[in-house]
Amino acid sequence: MIEIKELKKVYGGVIVVDVPHLNISKGESIGLVGNNGAGKTTLFRAILDLIRPEKGEVLSNGENVAQSENWKNYTAAYLDESFLIDHLTPEEYFYFIGGLHQQTRAQVDEFMASFADFFNGEILKRGKYIRDLSKGNQCKVGVAACMLQNPELLMLDEPFANIDPSTQIRLKNLLKDLNRGRGITTIVSSHDLNHITEVCDRILLMEKGKIIKDIATSSGTLKELEDYFAVV
Repeated sequence: MIEIKELKKVYGGVIVVDVPHLNISKGESIGLVGNNGAGKTTLFRAILDLIRPEKGEVLSNGENVAQSENWKNYTAAYLDESFLIDHLTPEEYFYFIGGLHQQTRAQVDEFMASFADFFNGEILKRGKYIRDLSKGNQCKVGVAACMLQNPELLMLDEPFANIDPSTQIRLKNLLKDLNRGRGITTIVSSHDLNHITEVCDRILLMEKGKIIKDIATSSGTLKELEDYFAVV
């Protein structure tokens, strides 16, 4: 589904992403881990054509993301609150996103009702604009808006970072259902090694812009990653 060829991005003379080749198949659940500055978010932004690399290309379903917009029809992503329209209420935002995907208000209402546990009474009917929500609740809105789009490819950057433990568990269950129940391709970055090894079948470890490990998740993966980061 995603193929990266000779991808290189440079900022201020420093190479921040250097990925000669990477294949992500349809239906795979990919975890992206690495210390701050490893290049994870930059790689995400290159895959979403938010930045242009100095060299190389990203193909989504065989098409260069910089030359075609077809990938936008089946891709949903939440990297940070800049992806939201913060002067809307969550309800207004969901209706807007739903409308872009030919969904009626009734269909969006049904969707929002199904996310009641995930929202935990903190999102809907609160009379708040998105900009007035906490970082964690903004993340909930962003993740839910991605799910609303019924994507074939879902990309989430640090979705566990600002949400409470109960919501983390609910999010893990949602991601597992997407991967194993619906066959959606997911790429999730996280600093939380426990969460990422639990929900992803394949882990990519980045350091200094390079993918230095590509691991099929097993019972020993968490310890392998913990041992690595203990000495870095």
